[in-house]
Amino acid sequence: MMEERRTVTALLLLVLGHLTTALEVPLDLSQPPTITHQSPKDYIIDPRENIIIHCEAKGKPHPSFSWTRDGTHFDIDQLPNVHMKQRSGTLVVDISNEKAEHYEGTYQCTARNDHGTALSHNMVVRQSRSPLWSKEKIKPIVVQEGVPLVLPCRPPAGLPPPIIFWMDNNFQRLPQSRRVSQSLNGDLYFSNVLRADSRNDYICYARFPHTQTIQQKQPITVKVLNLDAINDTVAAFYNDTDLFSEEPTDERRPTFLTPSGPSNSKMVLRGQVLEMECIAEGLPTPEISWTKVSGELPAERTTLLHYQKTLRIVNVSEADAGEYRCLARNDLGSVHQIIHVSVKAAPYWISGSPKNLILAPGENGALTCRASGTPKPAINWAMNGVPIENSPNDLSRRVDDDTIIFTNVQTGSSAVYQCNVSNEYGYLLSNAFVNVLSEPPRVLTPAHQVYQVIKNHQALLDCSSFGSPIPEITWFKDSRASTLDGDPYKIHDNGTLEIHGSQTRHNGKYTCVSKNMLGISENHVYLEVKEPTRILKQPEYKVVQRGRAAVFECKVKHDPTLIPTMTWLKDDDELPDDERLVVDSDSLTITDVTDSDAGVYTCIMNTTLDHDTASAELTVVEATPTPPVVYELPDPPTDLELTEQKKRSVQLTWTPGDEHNSPIEKFIIQFEDSLHHKGHWHNLTEVSGMKTTAHLKLSPFAHYTFRVLALNGVGLSRPSPPSRMYKTEPTAPDENPADVHGFGTEHDNLVISWKPLTAIQSNGHGLHYRVMWRLKGVESDWTAVTVRNTSKFVVSGTPTFAMYELKVQALNDHGAGPEPAVAHGYSGEDLPLAAPDNVHVQVISSTQAAVHWDAVPAKLLRGHLKGYKVYYWKERSLHKHNHHHEEKQILTFSGNHTHGKLPGLHPFSLYSCHIRVFNGKGEGPPSPIQQFETPEGVPGAPSSLVITDSNVDSLTLEWNPPHDRNGHITGYTLKYQPVNNTNALGPLEELALPSNETSVVLVNLKYSTRYKFYLNAKTKIGAGPSISQEAVTIMDEGNTQTPHPNAQPYPRHPTHRAPPVSEDFGNVSSAIADDGVQISWEYTGPEKDIYVEYKMKDSEGEEWHKELVNGSDNFVVKGLKAGVSYLVRLVASDQSDLPLQHSRELLVSVPAVASRQVDIATQGWFIGLMCAIALLILILLIICFIQRNKGGKYPVKEKEDAHTDPEFQPMKEEDCTFGEYSDNEDHKPLKGSRTPSNGTVKREDSDDSLVDYGEGGDGQFNEDGSFIGQYSGKSGCRDNPEGPESSEAPSPVNAMNSLNSFV
Repeated sequence: MMEERRTVTALLLLVLGHLTTALEVPLDLSQPPTITHQSPKDYIIDPRENIIIHCEAKGKPHPSFSWTRDGTHFDIDQLPNVHMKQRSGTLVVDISNEKAEHYEGTYQCTARNDHGTALSHNMVVRQSRSPLWSKEKIKPIVVQEGVPLVLPCRPPAGLPPPIIFWMDNNFQRLPQSRRVSQSLNGDLYFSNVLRADSRNDYICYARFPHTQTIQQKQPITVKVLNLDAINDTVAAFYNDTDLFSEEPTDERRPTFLTPSGPSNSKMVLRGQVLEMECIAEGLPTPEISWTKVSGELPAERTTLLHYQKTLRIVNVSEADAGEYRCLARNDLGSVHQIIHVSVKAAPYWISGSPKNLILAPGENGALTCRASGTPKPAINWAMNGVPIENSPNDLSRRVDDDTIIFTNVQTGSSAVYQCNVSNEYGYLLSNAFVNVLSEPPRVLTPAHQVYQVIKNHQALLDCSSFGSPIPEITWFKDSRASTLDGDPYKIHDNGTLEIHGSQTRHNGKYTCVSKNMLGISENHVYLEVKEPTRILKQPEYKVVQRGRAAVFECKVKHDPTLIPTMTWLKDDDELPDDERLVVDSDSLTITDVTDSDAGVYTCIMNTTLDHDTASAELTVVEATPTPPVVYELPDPPTDLELTEQKKRSVQLTWTPGDEHNSPIEKFIIQFEDSLHHKGHWHNLTEVSGMKTTAHLKLSPFAHYTFRVLALNGVGLSRPSPPSRMYKTEPTAPDENPADVHGFGTEHDNLVISWKPLTAIQSNGHGLHYRVMWRLKGVESDWTAVTVRNTSKFVVSGTPTFAMYELKVQALNDHGAGPEPAVAHGYSGEDLPLAAPDNVHVQVISSTQAAVHWDAVPAKLLRGHLKGYKVYYWKERSLHKHNHHHEEKQILTFSGNHTHGKLPGLHPFSLYSCHIRVFNGKGEGPPSPIQQFETPEGVPGAPSSLVITDSNVDSLTLEWNPPHDRNGHITGYTLKYQPVNNTNALGPLEELALPSNETSVVLVNLKYSTRYKFYLNAKTKIGAGPSISQEAVTIMDEGNTQTPHPNAQPYPRHPTHRAPPVSEDFGNVSSAIADDGVQISWEYTGPEKDIYVEYKMKDSEGEEWHKELVNGSDNFVVKGLKAGVSYLVRLVASDQSDLPLQHSRELLVSVPAVASRQVDIATQGWFIGLMCAIALLILILLIICFIQRNKGGKYPVKEKEDAHTDPEFQPMKEEDCTFGEYSDNEDHKPLKGSRTPSNGTVKREDSDDSLVDYGEGGDGQFNEDGSFIGQYSGKSGCRDNPEGPESSEAPSPVNAMNSLNSFV
């Protein structure tokens, strides 16, 4: 019965102990010390630095500290280089003048206050050591190829033990393999050596990690030889060389180099690392494998190292004890080794170290120190550092092996208890206090804390509290209608509320109530359940040709209140730092793909609460020839989705369609407002073709539907399917009407206008406007009216042209818009009341005058000053022949001008002018009329110039005075000059003519020559512009020259003067032009349609041809036939005139086409031909001269062969011929020549002759083409060239004609 009661009590105490595990005593309450930080049990220090031994503790009151060293009190006050940190037990030892080894030992820290004493564990302080290698002389090792070899390392003992590795002289690690490897003790094992293993720098290094120093062993030289080489060199190494292995190097089965013997044993402590190795030699190199005889190897904790020669098991447990077998095998056999492993255990906690116990007076409790070990450890209790058997007796306390039971504790029973668990492999020391308190509850969790959790995930709401007795925790939601208990709620012992599978309905305010017998405390926290982050479109597997682009999409949906962060990985590592990899908000683009880009790409979308991942692989293949690329319009985007929905914005995402080989340049987002403009789509924004999301700003009071279009190099895609509708809530207007203006339509009103808001700008139903106005500069309240469905308001009864301040504010059923800006406007204008004063004119030149005036005062303007208008008109010309009156001209000067210039005046005229000011309403009264005269100017061109008579050497010119005489004509100047066929002008002749002349006859002109005439008139101011005309003198009928190919089809012929015309038409004349007949006239009748009519003379019944010529005083009639005479008349007509009013008929004769005779000697083609002939003759002369100098014979006559010297024939004096070869044909003219009867050539027929082209007139041609005069002197026959027997040189003209005849 007693045993059963004890068991129940133990179970109860266990539960009570479990309930107290989470209690932490607030530091403002009394409590015994607690060790919070201490140095490790085995504490190795660096001898180069100060020694710091840590010991930190908390308690109320704050604890004091003391130390023991090797079991005795460590008096730091006696050691000047040792001190303790403030409010801490940490020791600091200054070893700048000391050796660190003097402070080696076992240290323990004690922390005590009024409520108890806590102890640290023992800290064994030792300085690290990195001793040098002992000096030794290592002899070279010569070994036969194929035998095993072990190079010993044997490093010096250090603290902690060094790390061993082998390197060469260049600090490069020596390569290791199944054949060559390093053992656990650092030796280098060769299963068999090769010739390549020969080297002199096998160096063993020891790195001491604590001091970060490296020690080096002397290099070892290894020489590997075959058997013949060993025999040859053994003598050389006999005295100072170790010779290994005289065994033959044939292949052999494996044997173990380590461990030795058939079996071995190994002991390891629980929780440590077990390492076993088997290294075998053999040829070929053996392979090593491991098995556990009594079970399976623990796969998760087992690793094979050093090419399977080492077996490592981490975190060893008792289950790892047993037999392990390593097997070495090659082609010749196998061998195995058994290793017996035993596992011991230093003490370890079974259910954790003892926990602090907080009890209220009269409560019960227990401290449990439950540990295990191999062998079984001993448990010893102490109170405040004193063995419990030596502590004061306490009736409320009872020790039961590993448990201390407390019953009915009272105030003052607080203490710190130490539990020491030890065996031969180690110990555990733990402090746990018993604190007897009476405290009302307090909630330690911060108030109003907000917890966020993802939907369908577990939510944990903390309610950490303290009280003694332990308070009871209850939870409420929102209105506290009932406690939260049962699914999905669970309250943990530490007060935490767990909500399993949180939903949106679990959002809200939660209240935690902590209550014990001494009081109550509560706290409020809040829970927000968020939507999970999900990858909607995962990246897809890609096969991309080298040099192309790869795009991985990763479209995500997440809670709009969470900020997402997208990260991309390649092969579970960060992306390479390469500008070709472009990360966008929802995609990864790799341009110009290379082989190194192949791999697995992972998209990770993180928020502060959750994340989602998706991966896809990229495979890069060789680029292959592809068929011609076809570029097409992109497919429309799809999968439109709205996220991050807010009152004034929304985020739109979509999936691009196929771009059809032409990259998408941009996306165009359009919207339809079905509330205001159903069926009408409007552009909202554009985004880059690389993006698939857009943040859209919206207006209130609209029903939005969105669609997306894609644009590539070919064009625009079809629209995407529309998104779902998104409605924005109505609100007060955001803006007021724009373009507020004030103006008057009458002199006593003010019209206030504005640009009304659109339906989407109204932000809600019931749009109306508050119109406000007041006189500017007058302190008065605003007058306001409210209007609907209009964009203007008329204020009546206003003063004329007064400035007003204006405001128009928008309102709807949800409120008023912002305070409107103040605009300004004026009431209606009226006509100005006054004219400009002090108007005067200053004549500047014969065609320009300046006018000045004084501005009209602003108060008399009665409106906006627009400017001034100057009205001016020509009263008459001061010349007696010009009396016609001109209409008024108006020159407007905008703005506040007070002067201006009147351009384009007629010289020698009388003008009148007046000025009016004008505003927006109209013009004011005129100023008094001012008159002024313009001085004389240069006259205009004569009104006509015609050639009335044309003869062989004379022309008659007639003209009419200028229309615009601009003064008194003082005379005329006539200039003329000939024009050749290349339009080059000849010398200019000039005649001065009196003012009363209107015709002149020019004599002594060249026949058949074209002349150009220039005629201008003069006043005393100077000469005016000239009128020009061309004419041709009549050709000589006896002249037989060929016509020039550039002769004009219509040469200038005399014009025919018309008889006097009616008083409406004057000065009607005609002149032959290049492309027809030019008709000129003056018309002074009423305004009517003017026509030129013409028909052929003597054509009875033929209709008149009519040409409309309104707005002109001359016209060229085209298409007339050459050599035909025409009747021409001018007609003035309107619809009421019957019969027609016309001028008298004018007879115009169109001349026939005449061939203009020219001098052939001046023609370029003739000159070129003659030059070519001369050049040809010169070449022939040179050839003949060369032949004659060579002594060649000429076959002129057959008799020539009979002469001994044909080159020097005597010339007969009487006939000037060469001996007997004279021929009568030499005296005949060339065929086709025009030689007259006397045998001479007329120079009139041609200006060219041999005299003109040669050296003179003495040269003559022989029959062979040479010059006779060049080889003989003058004779009497040369002096009589006209004699009947003279041999006259033929004329080059005749020669040319003869040549033409031949051709």
